[in-house]
Amino acid sequence: MLCERETEFGLVAEALQEAADGHGSLLVITGPLGVGKTALLGGLPSLAGLQGARVMRANGALLEQDFAFGLVRQLMEPVLAGVEPGQREQWLAGPAEPARLVFDDLAGPDETPEWEHLRWDDGRPDGGVRHTVLHGLLMLLTAMSARRPVLLVVDDLQWGDQPSLRWLGYLAKRLGGVRATVVVTVREGDPLSERPLVRAVANGARTTLRPGPLSLASTRLMVAEEFGEPGEEEFVQACHEVSDGNPMFLMSVLLGMAVSGYRPIAADADVARSLLPSQLRERLTTCMAGQPPGIQAFAKAMAVLSEQADAELLGQLSELDPIGCAEAARVLDRMGLLAQTTPVPKFLHLAVQDAVEQLMRADDAERLHRRAAALLHAGGYPAEQVAAHLLVIGADQDNWTTSVLRAAADTALSRGAPEVATRYLRRALLDCSSDGPDRAMLLVDLATAECRFDPVAAVRHISQAVPMLASTRERALAVSRLAPPLLGVASSPVLEVIEQVAAELGDPDDLEGTDRELALSLEARLRCTQNDDPTRLAMAVERLRELGGHLPLDSRGERELLAVLVHAGTLSGELPAAEAVPLARLIIEHEPAVASHTHAAVPLIITTLLAGDCDDVARPWLDLALSQARRQNATVPQAIIATHRATLLVRAGLLVEAQAAAAEGLALADADWLRTVATPTRALAMAAIETDSVELAERLLAKCTEPGEALPSLWPLQAVRAWLAARAGRVSTALDYLYELGRRTDRIGWRNPAIVPWRGWAAGLQHQLGDRAEAVELLRTEHDLARDWGSASAMGRSLRVWGAITEGAEGVQRLRGAVTVLTDGANRLELARAQSALGARLGGAEGEAYLRQAGSVAATPWLTVPTAVPTRANGARTELTKTERRVATLAAAGRTNGEIADELGVSSRAVEKHLTNSYRKLAVPGRSGLVAAMRVQEG
Repeated sequence: MLCERETEFGLVAEALQEAADGHGSLLVITGPLGVGKTALLGGLPSLAGLQGARVMRANGALLEQDFAFGLVRQLMEPVLAGVEPGQREQWLAGPAEPARLVFDDLAGPDETPEWEHLRWDDGRPDGGVRHTVLHGLLMLLTAMSARRPVLLVVDDLQWGDQPSLRWLGYLAKRLGGVRATVVVTVREGDPLSERPLVRAVANGARTTLRPGPLSLASTRLMVAEEFGEPGEEEFVQACHEVSDGNPMFLMSVLLGMAVSGYRPIAADADVARSLLPSQLRERLTTCMAGQPPGIQAFAKAMAVLSEQADAELLGQLSELDPIGCAEAARVLDRMGLLAQTTPVPKFLHLAVQDAVEQLMRADDAERLHRRAAALLHAGGYPAEQVAAHLLVIGADQDNWTTSVLRAAADTALSRGAPEVATRYLRRALLDCSSDGPDRAMLLVDLATAECRFDPVAAVRHISQAVPMLASTRERALAVSRLAPPLLGVASSPVLEVIEQVAAELGDPDDLEGTDRELALSLEARLRCTQNDDPTRLAMAVERLRELGGHLPLDSRGERELLAVLVHAGTLSGELPAAEAVPLARLIIEHEPAVASHTHAAVPLIITTLLAGDCDDVARPWLDLALSQARRQNATVPQAIIATHRATLLVRAGLLVEAQAAAAEGLALADADWLRTVATPTRALAMAAIETDSVELAERLLAKCTEPGEALPSLWPLQAVRAWLAARAGRVSTALDYLYELGRRTDRIGWRNPAIVPWRGWAAGLQHQLGDRAEAVELLRTEHDLARDWGSASAMGRSLRVWGAITEGAEGVQRLRGAVTVLTDGANRLELARAQSALGARLGGAEGEAYLRQAGSVAATPWLTVPTAVPTRANGARTELTKTERRVATLAAAGRTNGEIADELGVSSRAVEKHLTNSYRKLAVPGRSGLVAAMRVQEG
């Protein structure tokens, strides 16, 4: 497709018509690389055919400049070889006969004209051509065009051989009486385009054509042509911007995306902006390789400096004076390699920079980046701009490089980019000693950054740094960089280091000021490593009660220790909610709602608040922290907060929003972090189960596959495996997972059902297997533990499940008790489920009232078979509509919502609505109960 070239075609058509009337002319098509000169030339033969002209073609080649008359032979030999010998001899007779010198095989063995002993050249050192030969070729062309006008097209004239160029220059001045149109292309910016012979040809042109860049409208047409469908406007805009209207750049991007399977949609616009087609890069590399050293030096300086380039820096790095820089920029601009809208030279496309970088040897690139770093540092540029160059060079051993890299890391951390900060600090380690205090401090800084996304590495680097630090205080400060929740993966040697430093520092009760602050921080960290020991958990509660109200919470160390102690009491259930929640409230009131604090002890307190039904306290803090994290584009804090928000949304009954928040948190979270810290993993596991999202559950398992010895933080994965097994009908397998989970959590002392409600889950499965006694025993224990802890959610959940598996008045009483307990609580989902279960059990007007209050709430997992499916006799609504019956039957057969929607030709939302109504009418807790319920319906 040739767009916006009507003017050029019109001028060539006019020239062809004049040539037919005996007035030949030369036209030059010029412009930068990729503007479409060759494509325009390729469209001329069809135009010539319309006017009955003979087409003669030739292409210049960089490696064929030494082949004399190469272009002339490409033009004429195919025509001479394609006509009868008599016609050929007629054309070469008379004044055209000297042209035979150009064509080696046109004279027979017995034909030796008296001029044939001559050479075509005149013997001059500049490769001159005898006038008789030039005139003979002109006469030959005149003879060839006598009966039929000709069109000569020559692409890349700048690469032509000298004899051909001399003849074309000779021809350009004598076309007035020849029925020939000559059209040649010349690439602007190519050094060979400045050769005198090339300029001589161009100066003889009747018209010089300069095709312009394509408009947005043409870009839109080309997108539709390439993809076979119209492009969305954002995608078209991206393609137009990245190509700047250059057809070669545009087509390279479009072809690269089409081959890779992308579509012209807005979602793929960023791909269009960043794509680096390999063929385009290779062509640009070849183009740049032919440039003079000064042009290459300037382009390399541009590539190295990139966004930091300004006129002064470019001159210093390229070692060109201002005039040389201006000339280099002019050449690159004429080649079409520079963007047109920037005051400082900037490459048109990333592929141009990539091509220039291909020209640089490794040592050349290192030398330029090293010099660029020194120039930027001396010029007072921001540390991160200097550090970008230091990252790509080897060890420097200069004092200033380490300070720059540390400053760059601080800047990166402040803008919420810990991964970038770690790259700077790891590079700085190359320039420091192997075991000195300077290395220790870098390791501490590195661990501080890694805490936010790679806790295992952070713990390792702190353990490496501590022995290198001279003073106890320095060692204590280093250890305090690790947030308490991260120490769940600390190895025995690391724990020994922490214990040793804590012992050196002394008992916090005997210290004052900053020393006491440090000692409290270390105690918090030590106690956080002991959360898998029931004895230590009990000791934490004792320590908390010893402290009483003596911690003013003005310092971080005080808040951290109190948070760890409260969290320990929450896990074990030894500290009732009535005591734990006020302390958690107090801590959260003193903890600024900022993104960076999501790495500290705050997640521990959020766990206590949610377990104690204080959603109203946790939510505002998380909302403020999330707002800041998003402004800073801080990935890890966003992941932490997203997992907590998923829990809040589940409890509020907003299951679609909860699933989305959990998916966001899982996508942002690092696998090592999820395997290290229990809180986010638990939140994601519960979100998957409560929202009935198999996809989310499987993604969580894939990301946190349990390696070797199970860590306490990975207990939520057992719950996910159990739920998936139960959902698939493998009840015994699900129970095995749950009992293993129970043994593990009981062994480490985590008995709070608000944290790990495994007994209630197992009770529903035991009931399905017919072991009601075991189910009741599990629920009795869970209810006792929930009562001891004292939260409405935990007690209401155990009562709801107990009531659901209990027949008669006792079951109704327990369900009423669940509704009563949950009515004033924060867990709206549990309340709705209790109301739904009670309404289905009661039937009649009272039952309908509870069902209306429950609304369209998702069924609870685990209770896979109801105790008794309601019938008309007990007043419950059991009649399904025709559509509800079809949907429920397909769901009972194991079909997904999407598959059901496709088969019935409805939306997934409609399927969800029909299933919800079916669950309510059949009094089943979800899909897992449909099999038995539908069997009863059919009976």
